[in-house]
Amino acid sequence: MEKSRFKVLAETGIMSRPATRLVMAAQEYKADVTLTYNGRTVNLKSIMGVMSLGIPQNSYVEIAAEGEDEKEAMARIDAYLEKAGVVKKVALDADI
Repeated sequence: MEKSRFKVLAETGIMSRPATRLVMAAQEYKADVTLTYNGRTVNLKSIMGVMSLGIPQNSYVEIAAEGEDEKEAMARIDAYLEKAGVVKKVALDADI
């Protein structure tokens, strides 16, 4: 399993366009990809699941991938999120 933790920087949080692009990136892989926020975990390949979390700016989320192409999936998702300025990666053991 591959896992990353992020602080959400985008003013709108992970809503609308960032959420859609994130879901589209996850859908390209066979691995199971999840998004966890505030104790709730959803399938990152589901736009309804992601939007249901209502992730605001300055919150922390964790993304995990498990499966045959988990490393590639996480690398792509990490790169998209940081390049788009949606999040900043933080250490998994960081106090949040």
